Amino acid sequence: MTMTTQETAPDSAVIEHKAIGEESLAPQQARIMDPWSYLFAWLGGCVSIGTFTVGSGLVGTLNLLQTFVAIAIGCTVIGVALMINGQAGHKYGIPFMVQARSAFGFSGTRIPALVRSVPAIVWFGFQSWIGAGALNLVSDTLFGYSNIWVFFIGFQALQIGLSVLGFHGIKWLENIGSVFIIGSLIYMFFSVIDKYGAEISDNLINAEGTWGAPFWGGTMLFLGIYSTMMLNVSDYSRELHKNVGPLRQVVIYANSILPATLFMGLIGLMVSSATGEVDPIKVFSSAVDNKLLLVVTLLFIAFAQVTTNILNNVVPPAYALMDVFKVNFKTSAVIVGLLAFGTFPWELVKDESAAGLSLFIRTYSAFLGPIFAILVVDYYVLRKRDLNLDKLYDPEGPYRGVNMAAVIAMGVGVVCALIFSGISWYASLLPSGILYYLLMQHLPSAQRFREN
Repeated sequence: MTMTTQETAPDSAVIEHKAIGEESLAPQQARIMDPWSYLFAWLGGCVSIGTFTVGSGLVGTLNLLQTFVAIAIGCTVIGVALMINGQAGHKYGIPFMVQARSAFGFSGTRIPALVRSVPAIVWFGFQSWIGAGALNLVSDTLFGYSNIWVFFIGFQALQIGLSVLGFHGIKWLENIGSVFIIGSLIYMFFSVIDKYGAEISDNLINAEGTWGAPFWGGTMLFLGIYSTMMLNVSDYSRELHKNVGPLRQVVIYANSILPATLFMGLIGLMVSSATGEVDPIKVFSSAVDNKLLLVVTLLFIAFAQVTTNILNNVVPPAYALMDVFKVNFKTSAVIVGLLAFGTFPWELVKDESAAGLSLFIRTYSAFLGPIFAILVVDYYVLRKRDLNLDKLYDPEGPYRGVNMAAVIAMGVGVVCALIFSGISWYASLLPSGILYYLLMQHLPSAQRFREN
């Protein structure tokens, strides 16, 4: 019998109403985001400064039209993937940590939790340092005051304070922030065209480019920026009104991610093709003839770190801490913020750290496709979209321990992803998904996990 009441374990009592900062792992009926709020939340949360660099990396490979189409395809695939893996959270009101139990087991969920949480904490610290640096430069430009440590500590304190408000705080932060973000991107976009129009026409519009393998590799680059969120999308979809159907969810995801990715990717491409500088931020920072553009760009960078960090880099590790250590959300959010200090982001931003950071990204990225495939096969093929919540919240039930079928399938998928690193996410899906299905049918230790 599927649980619908509060008769089960304390952490599984259905949440009918959720106060500010009172996030829980329990299934929740309370849904605080309408479609527009949800769209704006994703728009604000998906502004990654790395998108500038991804666009820059396509100079000499794709022309302007091909880059536009590559971004559109990547964002559409992202939208479909988010909808697919977010259905469990949307239907049952459960977070990622609970959703993963049927595939990995209660103890086995530590693996996907680490894969999602460790990078989130690292990026939280990294992006906070970037945001603090932007604020410091604004202060230096306007008031002549510069102290990166003051701004970093203050910036981190601000983000921790906003994080403890939970999804109520996220809702309003992202709703307000998305207006500023889109306005800033439009201003930056047309400023680039106005200043470098001739070079853009010569180097991009009239360039031949390619529609071959490099083009599809380009779609993978833009898709990869958001691949971590495909794992824990149920953390967010459980907040969306229940009457929003799957097709409408795809539209929301694709059209929230597309504007920011499109503007930032094309800005990166255009600036790099016109100036030869890979980092557009350096170009804007040197635009001394246009102080307004400089200040807007820097404020955009700082604000983008807040909206991205709180949605994408606080919630996943906070829920993981809640599951492992049985602490409440507010405590977890504070711990995540403090752990971000321990990543030493001032070291990560140094040029000599680039190789290690790149290796770190490639390593954890190899796990994303396999875990996604396993979760999808488990929910749609094995469970037929029918979850028994009693068992998902029973640590001594059939999902206790570790499901080796998921661990083995993930390991094989990771190897495939590392071999075909250029299209790692795509390359790992079928091997890990098919192997997981077969192991669930034939591996003796997986028999109890087949119970539903």
